[in-house]
Amino acid sequence: MRLKRSLDLTIAVPLFLLLLPALAALWMVIRFRMGSPVIFRQKRGGLGNTAFDFYKLRTMTDERDADGKLLPDSVRLTPLGVWLRRTSLDELPQLWNVIRGDMSLVGPRPLLADYLARYDATQRRRHDVRPGITGWAQINGRNSLSWPEKFALDVWYVEHRSFLLDLQILWRTFAVLFRREGVSHASSATMPEFLGPTKTAS
Repeated sequence: MRLKRSLDLTIAVPLFLLLLPALAALWMVIRFRMGSPVIFRQKRGGLGNTAFDFYKLRTMTDERDADGKLLPDSVRLTPLGVWLRRTSLDELPQLWNVIRGDMSLVGPRPLLADYLARYDATQRRRHDVRPGITGWAQINGRNSLSWPEKFALDVWYVEHRSFLLDLQILWRTFAVLFRREGVSHASSATMPEFLGPTKTAS
C-alpha cells in the first residue's frame, strides 16, 4: 500500500504542476464556451464504500426541459465536451484527487455515490481499494463494456493487484488514449445508469 501511494505521489505531483498551464488554458476555453462552473464536482464512491468529491472538467451544459429536469446527456454534451472526453483531458483535475488521497492513479473507476447501496457483495469489493484515474477495465474496453463486464474486471484487479500490474496498466493506458477507444457506450453518449445487479443488463 505504501509503495502504491509513493508511486501515486511521485507521478501525480510533478504531472499536476507540469499541466497547470494547460489546465489554465482549458479553464478559459470552457468558461468562454460553456460558462461556469468550469470544474464539475460530484460525489463518487471511494475506498471503504465512502463518498468523496470527484473533480472533472465540465463537458455538458445544464439545459433543462419545461419541468426543470435535466435533458439527456446526448443533448447536453457539447462538441467541446466530446473532444475533451475523447482526449481524456476532462480527467486532468483528478490528479488533485490523487494528491489528496481520494484516488489512486490505478484502480476501479469511481462511480456515483448513489450506486453504493446497489452493489451486491461481489461488486462491492471494488471499494476494497482506492478508485483510479485508469484501471483494468479502462484498458480492456472502457465504456464499451456492459456493467457486469466492467465489475468483473474491477474485482479481478482487486484480487490480483500488484505494483507490476499497476505499471502495466499505466503503460497500456497511453495506447488506449492514443486510439481513443471505448469512450462512449454503444447505446448512449455516456454510460447508462447502474440500477443494481438484478435490474441492469448492460
